[in-house]
Amino acid sequence: MAIRIGVHVRNPALLVLSHLDHLLDGIEVYRYADAGRTGELIAEGVIDFGGTGSTRSLVAQAAGLPIAHAAVSAPRPGYGALLVARNGPVMTVTDLRDRPVSLRVGSWQTHFLAKVLADAGLSYQDIEPRPAASEARFWLRDGVVSGWVAEGAELVEAERSGHFARLSGTAGVIADRSLFLTRTSFAESNPEAVATVVRALREAGRWARKHPIAAARLTVEAVGGSVDSWATALKRLPWTLEPVTGAFVAEHRQAAGVLYDAGFLAARVDVERTVVPSLNRIVAAELEEVAA
Repeated sequence: MAIRIGVHVRNPALLVLSHLDHLLDGIEVYRYADAGRTGELIAEGVIDFGGTGSTRSLVAQAAGLPIAHAAVSAPRPGYGALLVARNGPVMTVTDLRDRPVSLRVGSWQTHFLAKVLADAGLSYQDIEPRPAASEARFWLRDGVVSGWVAEGAELVEAERSGHFARLSGTAGVIADRSLFLTRTSFAESNPEAVATVVRALREAGRWARKHPIAAARLTVEAVGGSVDSWATALKRLPWTLEPVTGAFVAEHRQAAGVLYDAGFLAARVDVERTVVPSLNRIVAAELEEVAA
């Protein structure tokens, strides 16, 4: 049977895979623009497999959507960071109190910023979230916002400009993984089909590591920017997959607590409900075989 994967431009692994025809045997591609719809599209059966970050996964779970985790990326410690204006008024995280911060609200960036603030004794409610736009770099430079969570090529270009400083990276704050999801019922009835996509993602990651310029060109075609900046950004990604483990479940449970305390989740989440043991055994065996 064919399995349909959902592809949006915010997930580098699925974006690259969607352009590698030799890895798409038995896989159909469904493209969509709004990453926030991933959980909904999976639950409705529009797609069978999708990728998102910690926040969107937890929002879907809090809404009661029947999603399961199929695999996760290795941590991505260099892909995103919280920036402030160099020599500006914000020197510490506590200086962000009552100030506007630009971020992709609802993405992994919400989890990251909420954790950064909590670690400094603040709450997500203590800042003014400003939905990110292409002008975010200029907003920060000109003082329209006081902080900016940047990622990918935008982060590379911002740091090269010399106008900004890192207030916090993701390392030591959150793992910033890509989470790969499917429907619980689909995972239980078609574990081999899900494992086929995990296998294809693994090979797409190998291809991206070997061909960073080609991967950057594919990304530029989808989202714009420069090939050089995207090549640098994509080299910061691990391009490796891990099975769903107890350690990940504990990590995800902590993320759920952070986002609930931040007022971003409507309900507490039982993250163990996203684990399908029969699927996990097959995916773990697949990834262990490759590692060996």
